[in-house]
Amino acid sequence: MKGAQAVAACLKEQGVDTVFGYPGGMILPLYDAFYDDKEIHQVLVTHEQNAAHAADGYARASGKVGVCIATSGPGATNLVTGIATAFMDSIPIVAITGQVDTALLGRDAFQETDILDVTMPITKHNYKVKDARQLVPTIREAFRLARKGRPGPVLVDVPRDLFFAEVDYEPLTAEAKTHGRPDADFLICAAEAAREIAMAKQPVAIVGGGVISAGASAEVMAFVEKYHLPVAHTLMGLGAIPRSHPQSLGFAGMHGEKAANHAIAAADLVVAIGSRFGDRQTGNVKKYTQDTKFIHIDIDPAEIDKNIGNSLGLAGDMKSILALLMKHEPNGDLADWWHKIHAWRETYEYDYHQNRLTVPWAMHQVALMTKGRPFAFATDVGQHQMWAALHLHVEEPRTWLTSGGLGTMGFGLPAAMGAQLAYGDTRRVIHVAGDGGIKMTGNEFYTIARLQLPIVSLIVNNTSLGMIRQLQKVMYKERYIACEFDYPMDYAAYAGSFGIEAETVSTQEEFAAALQHALADKDHPRVIVLNVWRSFVEPMIKGGARIDEFVDFK
Repeated sequence: MKGAQAVAACLKEQGVDTVFGYPGGMILPLYDAFYDDKEIHQVLVTHEQNAAHAADGYARASGKVGVCIATSGPGATNLVTGIATAFMDSIPIVAITGQVDTALLGRDAFQETDILDVTMPITKHNYKVKDARQLVPTIREAFRLARKGRPGPVLVDVPRDLFFAEVDYEPLTAEAKTHGRPDADFLICAAEAAREIAMAKQPVAIVGGGVISAGASAEVMAFVEKYHLPVAHTLMGLGAIPRSHPQSLGFAGMHGEKAANHAIAAADLVVAIGSRFGDRQTGNVKKYTQDTKFIHIDIDPAEIDKNIGNSLGLAGDMKSILALLMKHEPNGDLADWWHKIHAWRETYEYDYHQNRLTVPWAMHQVALMTKGRPFAFATDVGQHQMWAALHLHVEEPRTWLTSGGLGTMGFGLPAAMGAQLAYGDTRRVIHVAGDGGIKMTGNEFYTIARLQLPIVSLIVNNTSLGMIRQLQKVMYKERYIACEFDYPMDYAAYAGSFGIEAETVSTQEEFAAALQHALADKDHPRVIVLNVWRSFVEPMIKGGARIDEFVDFK
């Protein structure tokens, strides 16, 4: 068959039913193959960056590999931010880019760009296929690599003439899988880790995004329950175990809940599961590690001792490692430790009894109105992201979609679109954005309206780049510059221009009514714009301080 048909066949054999992309001359043969193949739903986005974010959101929501496609040159380079976002958060996507014909490679042909060198630092691997016979094996290898071990993005660059070439395609046969036994040294390390946990007086578990990638939420929950460990979540780990679980302390880190941060700061042992100890999680590393032992469980050996040195590292399959730890028995009494934790919880419980519309209050209302119902949450990046992490209650894996490592403004809306297509009618996405990020990718409201995806978008309009303004207050003596929007924009009218029903609210009563109406409309997208006062995200760790030392905004 033709190369383009073979690529389509490879996508189907890999379980792909949806691809996100934007056509151009060098990728057009693949689009032509989709014309006759109705099993693959191709979603035309408004910008290639959004195709990558949508594939990313699809992957986060479904656990499958997301797929985006673009043409050569600017089409391929527009994918870069989305690919980097997926790379930093270990999300499996495959990007297929068209390239100029093989005879023109290296001649600066129209729209020729060396996308391999551009994306080398932000992919697990990338390929330029130069032989038609390698087209099918390369596509298959790309999917295998995207899933394998620590997931991540893979790019395949295909010259246009290979899409027209005749290639041999044989259906994929089931691969034999082998499972090795853990070696003796690994068993010794696991036993040592179990002893450390049993002896600890004030242990804390930290769960990260790796728990969700590994599909190990049930195993982690059984582990922390057996050892009666308090559990803090990283930003990417929200939903790994339910926020309502009695042992959950919530979100921890730079803007984490005070009870969670105090527990980590006071811990004599931290058990990190699927977390890479990013700088937003630890704050001052020297103070973070002082008088504390660490056990680090991760799929990627390169993460052990990378940010936190001298940890007891267990690198490998998370479920297998937890199974080894579960063979041991806890023997410590943590009653005094839990008494301290309950005191912190009580002391720092948030007071939602307010008389004006604030984002924390609004997020709390969203949590109440969606409790026990099939919803997921996608955020952009900024103050609203932190408020959402603090005040929403994420109860299930793969229902929290946010850009953690790269911090990509504009991520939320296209990711929500990809996630909604992955969920279908089984779950509905609530998208939260700021008035900064929505201007970056808000054009994807067009696609959402065209497909009538029932996403509820909450746009926080505080007429500023709120997080930039917050940093300028804390670090630059309130020398505010390039952070305040002095030209008013009607975001409801903007969403309405795409045919989406939208309304602007300024009071608690207006927001509650608007949210109730939006949630009741299960067949259409809705937008609610929140006009709120400029304010600051609290808590916030002081610069260079321990994670239990906070900025006083009063």
